[in-house]
Amino acid sequence: MANSIILDSLKRFVKQYPSIYSFVLNFIYPVLATGKSYKKILDIIPREEIVLNLGSGPTRLSDRFINIDFHPYKNVDLISDVHHLPIKSSSVSGTISIAMLEHVRNPQFVVDEIHRILKPGGYVYSIVPFIFGYHSAPDDYYRWTREGIKELFSSFQAIEIGVYSGPTSSMLIILQEWLAMFFSFRSRLLYQLLYIFFMILLAPFKIIDFYLHGHPEAHKTAATLYIIGKK
Repeated sequence: MANSIILDSLKRFVKQYPSIYSFVLNFIYPVLATGKSYKKILDIIPREEIVLNLGSGPTRLSDRFINIDFHPYKNVDLISDVHHLPIKSSSVSGTISIAMLEHVRNPQFVVDEIHRILKPGGYVYSIVPFIFGYHSAPDDYYRWTREGIKELFSSFQAIEIGVYSGPTSSMLIILQEWLAMFFSFRSRLLYQLLYIFFMILLAPFKIIDFYLHGHPEAHKTAATLYIIGKK
């Protein structure tokens, strides 16, 4: 919800402390990562090659990444708008973007920019939301199905497209919102407090996605999807 003072302030606070931010995502947030991670392309790309983490936020996922973000968080190496990267064409061996493309105004333009900076044979890894609640950073614009992410990255050879966070994660992220709205009696302040309460309460149930992840129809109600592509 827009103008959520408590939630927005809390987000800004935890993003100042990467270790706290990582703890919240892994243990308190009711979304579980069960799909192939960015480490898959790190296994392919030689260590001496350049790999960019676009929209990195405050997290240093690997010492091999150059972190790029629009905001000057801790651990950001280069502050830049991802629509116009100050990177030479065909100079990078890999890029990752985790839950970033839904926050940009023109995701296709950003994907084209990724294609521009990648070397021939370079790899792209991206996670995008499908069934997921609104989450501003500061804005939230888009969602993609499995076919939608394939179309978005149509300029790349799609090596693998799959579920990153499964149906349980999508159910919980929507349920916490629904419960907070239902029991807040239209009070924005109470809603924000309940949102945090139900987030913590529901988070343990995300482990069910370990079971549902392998279901052949999991992509139809997945929280997030990922793609690994090659230029």
